[in-house]
Amino acid sequence: MMLARFARLYGQRDLKVEEAPVAAPGAGQVLLKMAAGGICGSDLHYYQDGGFGPVRVREPIIPGHEAAGYVEALGEGVSGLAVGQLVSVNPSQPCGHCRFCREGLPIHCLDMQFMGSAMRLPHAQGMFRDWLVVPARQCVPVGETVTAGEAACAEPLAVCLHAVARAGDLNGKQVLVTGAGPIGVLTVAAVRHAGAAKIVVTDLTDAALDRARAMGADQTINVATDAAALAAFEQDKGQFDVAFECSAAAPAIRTAFATVRPRGLIVQVGVTGDVTVPLNALVGKELHWIGTQRFDQEFAQAADLIGRRDIDVRPIISHSFPVTDAVKAFEQAGDRATACKVQLTFL
Repeated sequence: MMLARFARLYGQRDLKVEEAPVAAPGAGQVLLKMAAGGICGSDLHYYQDGGFGPVRVREPIIPGHEAAGYVEALGEGVSGLAVGQLVSVNPSQPCGHCRFCREGLPIHCLDMQFMGSAMRLPHAQGMFRDWLVVPARQCVPVGETVTAGEAACAEPLAVCLHAVARAGDLNGKQVLVTGAGPIGVLTVAAVRHAGAAKIVVTDLTDAALDRARAMGADQTINVATDAAALAAFEQDKGQFDVAFECSAAAPAIRTAFATVRPRGLIVQVGVTGDVTVPLNALVGKELHWIGTQRFDQEFAQAADLIGRRDIDVRPIISHSFPVTDAVKAFEQAGDRATACKVQLTFL
């Protein structure tokens, strides 16, 4: 009997690598030999803090919702996939029949199963394992020219593509991105792909800003050492047409409100608890401030863009660790001064 290794989290900083038997794929399913999986901010919160906000790890959970692997076996009735093919795995599983699914808003599914999420009980188990049985419809081929590590970035890139879709036409626009973590720098890439004329990125660390430039930023500002550089963008009621706020930090939110022009748009990508809102600026400048979360059809778009390297995600992959060193990987991911996208490998 084949055994799978997996990383299972029992609570705050209580992560263990264990083994369990692997099931054969059933009808409509695929057995994948997993190759790479990225540690997301939510995974890190589960590990460091036992959760975030009201979402807590209440039972053992296998984290991981951004991963890729190779097709090992096909279940009955599966077509369109081939053994040996590299695929990105879409972790999103909307029910298809609730009110929002029927309205064409599966992102807001009332019975969403999202792999590696502790939002509901029982928790939806994730992909930090070396063998995975998954419905074939969640497997998206990425071609033969990219690595598994690149393919594993389809999920976070899809988040950013959805944020860009929420913003509408960016062609020729002046754009600010606040926060240059993995989502921030992938947002830069998505904004560049959408045709923005100028992209300015802010962050607190030079290493993050270096990656932002590698992903397409025209100008970067370290707000820890050169916050005064933002003053020029506040002139005449603001210079940016659109801001993507990816940090959820109160100073960055204030920067977005101060530097976006009247009737401009702020897309809130980063999440946190309650924050103070500069209502005078929101009202006085007639700003649009909208939220964005997850993705739908953008996952297939992300896999395609990565597979053709129309968006090259290699600059964001900073570290990789074998699954047996999962604890080291999570500790590294918590060091934002040196880490961007930390991945586990399973081959």
